[in-house]
Amino acid sequence: MNAQRQNQINIQLGEKEAEGIYSNLALISHSPAEFIFDFTRVLPGVPKTKVYARVIMTPQHAKSLLTALQDNIQKFEEQFGEIKVAKEMNRHQNQIGFQPQKNQDSEEQGGS
Repeated sequence: MNAQRQNQINIQLGEKEAEGIYSNLALISHSPAEFIFDFTRVLPGVPKTKVYARVIMTPQHAKSLLTALQDNIQKFEEQFGEIKVAKEMNRHQNQIGFQPQKNQDSEEQGGS
């Protein structure tokens, strides 16, 4: 039990951060030293947006995030059923939403 206490981290959540940020589009780029996640949102009929949050991680932390996200999605689907991704819907909305990008230029984000 004492070892368990030593492994716990006291995380504080500020009022502003507790509100969260809605995002339906993430731009992901990388350099040899880091992954950059830019979170934005695209609204129908609005041709312009901005980055609302940027998270920068080491490649090791990005891979740990992927593993944790896969684990949480699996647990979610076990409890609530399969998450369906509407590929047809994305095709009709000019590919808006979270999607892998093809031939992305990772130097664009100013990596180390």
